[in-house]
Amino acid sequence: MHNGRLPKSDKSHEIAVIGSGFAGMAAAAMLAESGNEVTVFEKNCNIGGRARTFSQDGFVFDMGPSWYWMPDVYDSFFSLFGKSTSDFYELKKLDPGFAVIFENEVMDIPANFDAVCDLFESIETGSADQLRKFIAEGEFKYTVGMNDMVYKPGHSVTEFFSLKLFKDALKLQLFTSFSKHVRRYFKDPRLLALIEFPVLFLGAMPKDTPALYSLMNFAGLKQGTFYPMGGFGKVADSFRQIAENAGVNFLTCQNIEKLEVTSDVISHLHTNKKSIRTDAVIGSADYHHIEQNLLGKNHRTYDEAYWENRTFAPSCLLFYLGVNKKIDKLRHHNLFFDEHFDQHAVEIYKDKKWPERPLFYVCCPSKTDPSVAPEGSENLFVLMPIAIDLDDPDSIREKYFDVLMDRLEKFVGEDIRSHVVYKKSYSVSDFISDYNAYKGNAYGLANTLMQTAIFKPKLKSSKVKNLFYAGQLTVPGPGVPPSIISGRIAATELQKYLNK
Repeated sequence: MHNGRLPKSDKSHEIAVIGSGFAGMAAAAMLAESGNEVTVFEKNCNIGGRARTFSQDGFVFDMGPSWYWMPDVYDSFFSLFGKSTSDFYELKKLDPGFAVIFENEVMDIPANFDAVCDLFESIETGSADQLRKFIAEGEFKYTVGMNDMVYKPGHSVTEFFSLKLFKDALKLQLFTSFSKHVRRYFKDPRLLALIEFPVLFLGAMPKDTPALYSLMNFAGLKQGTFYPMGGFGKVADSFRQIAENAGVNFLTCQNIEKLEVTSDVISHLHTNKKSIRTDAVIGSADYHHIEQNLLGKNHRTYDEAYWENRTFAPSCLLFYLGVNKKIDKLRHHNLFFDEHFDQHAVEIYKDKKWPERPLFYVCCPSKTDPSVAPEGSENLFVLMPIAIDLDDPDSIREKYFDVLMDRLEKFVGEDIRSHVVYKKSYSVSDFISDYNAYKGNAYGLANTLMQTAIFKPKLKSSKVKNLFYAGQLTVPGPGVPPSIISGRIAATELQKYLNK
């Protein structure tokens, strides 16, 4: 399925897509390309979902995603429309890909994999060979996972019943803990932190995450870390262009208030402005919001207790900062692991409280891209992962701003605060108001075993025949590449339904 376009529709249908994030735009583009009339409804007044941008005083800020991994997923999507990544933006491989800052040292992660192996060896004897084995396993998981499994709709376990897939599934280590798996290869706490960081930011406690997700380490350490020149907003814009070229109509500032269901089929959408007839709906907005707030009780697949019992990936506290000088010591991506990983993870996933000694991340895209800041200035995006459902008044945000800036200034050895000419914070309550995000989650559901593949909220509504879901709360999961894939699967399943 993922190698080709959708078959042409038998006849044109009116399809509504709720939400203009990557999942919604990917689904809309494919459905329009196959001959349907597709309208995307976006409650915000600009397109892109969490990948929106804003400009202020000569700074261009990406509001959400900043890591570009798995470039093949983007390439594969563009190729469906006879396009390639270079038609839309220039992709630059970062070197170093990122830096990890420990208490007394900085570890730059080189773009070249052999150099990464040398770096590991310099920290722990024998770990270069171990890393090669660990990454080869990750590559196998990536190849099988990204080609054979991730494009499955997750309706039932029978999708994995071909013998080859079943054997491969065992090798994917769904039932092994990531934490145990990593510790078979490495002992040094710095190497462990480096390998485990994608899990902290995207999912769950490493001990609760399947070892399958070492495919993330293959993406980060072997494929490398890229940057789309102009910022991640350029990527969102390329999806909008593809969708519009395929005939998709975008309606912004349009909040869906109700889905009207007749005989278990959605017949109309009611927005804050009008009522629209439809043949089918893809809900790429927050799954919980669509079910609990737009559908009547009889048409919900999951009740409130179901959502209460899910494990969510983190929310975060973000600061967008414009700084009127250059900061020499920062790299493009900077991970501050100068405090204990385990304690922060417990505070996110178990205690669910504001962290005492948080890890955090600083993105400085102006290191690579002069277009995102005025000359002689830096554009900073500071992110601290936190638990969902926390109160986030300005007083708490300011307290953590000072905590993070104390550590950042100590690391760079210079004053930053008095050079901040623009500052905006963003946290739990903003995720709720802008995206209807359940309890203010930033990344969807955590990647635990019981929330992987067929155990995720279903892509197809069990109560409403013409309602399909896409995005980070359904298959395959959080992150931009999985969201793109989610949109593709939802479009394919919806087209099957329409062609029945």
